[in-house]
Amino acid sequence: MKTTLSRLVRFNLHIYGIWPYVPSTVLFRLYWIMMLSTAQVCQYGYVVVNIHMDDFSQFMDGVSSAMASSLLYIKLVLLWTNQRIFFDLLQMMSADWQDNIIPSPYNSRIMMKTANVARRASRWIIGLQIGAVITYSAGVLAANVGNPDRVEPYKKELILKMAFPFNISTNSIYVAIQSVQFYHLFLVACGITTINSLLVTLVLHVSGQIDILRERLMKAFSKNETDLTDEITIQTLIIKHQRIIVFSESIENLYTYIAFMMLLSDTLIICCIGYIIATSLDDPNAAAILVKSVLFYITINLEAFIYCLSGEYLSAKSKMIGNAAYDSLWYDFPAKESQIILFIILRSQKRLTITSGKIMDLSLERFTSVIKASASYLSLLLAMT
Repeated sequence: MKTTLSRLVRFNLHIYGIWPYVPSTVLFRLYWIMMLSTAQVCQYGYVVVNIHMDDFSQFMDGVSSAMASSLLYIKLVLLWTNQRIFFDLLQMMSADWQDNIIPSPYNSRIMMKTANVARRASRWIIGLQIGAVITYSAGVLAANVGNPDRVEPYKKELILKMAFPFNISTNSIYVAIQSVQFYHLFLVACGITTINSLLVTLVLHVSGQIDILRERLMKAFSKNETDLTDEITIQTLIIKHQRIIVFSESIENLYTYIAFMMLLSDTLIICCIGYIIATSLDDPNAAAILVKSVLFYITINLEAFIYCLSGEYLSAKSKMIGNAAYDSLWYDFPAKESQIILFIILRSQKRLTITSGKIMDLSLERFTSVIKASASYLSLLLAMT
């Protein structure tokens, strides 16, 4: 069956226990609870133990990586607890594709175009994050090779800053820990970007449905008799508009608290990584640190940008419904039909949007606020050190 979700995203949704009402979901969720909980104890253990360490950039590196893992944990828990909403979204997406069975070249073209854009976007989002994991790990290994003080295994830098209840006394233990950490970081990155890709896919899908509604509005009130079809009636237009509203509200309910936690954590993570980059310029291992941090910094900014752009795009698309209804020839039709279109125009004045914790709308203006706040915190940290 055709769907807007890419195979990669669907596969990852199963792996992270997000796909609802599947027998394997419980096992995957238990795995992630144990894995993330263990990693978080070790990561925040490092933060607590080294809170007064001399190398503040290393401490900030540990804080940023710990918060990134925490963000995935929070996202997963919120999606797990709202699996009914996600299930309803999947059902509505399936219904939209079923409606497309009725021959309509324009509808088919819009649905396929939306699906292709969503799949390409998902591949880029996930691929860029995987690239960040590889460069981050490579930067750590390069720093170890380039530093003569890190010959002993216990002195070498780890990919993820963690405190262990044992000493890393041999190279074999060090290699084993590095391998497990790379595996963990890879899965964390894939999980975060899969959830981000899901948001982009859902927003693109509802945007495609808005385009289909706009085209139907223009056809329903057209003087060209060839444009009129039995399938396009006032009732079908109202039902389509209502389904778009319900779909958008479901996205909002599913992602509003995820967006809230994302904005808070990403603001701090951007500040931490920015501090690492700024203070590394005079470091002898500046090249290794920059290789490790720059792409990570870009992907964290990109995550905040994706959420804010999705909210902005959905709001802009929702306005087009009212514009399309107003631009149609509704005034040339009987008053009973034209009055209903006026209600569609009136309802379209209330924008469809995604909020951050039901407090503020996600928009490009909100993204600039995140960047400004991160820059302010960074300036304060640089002034204090």
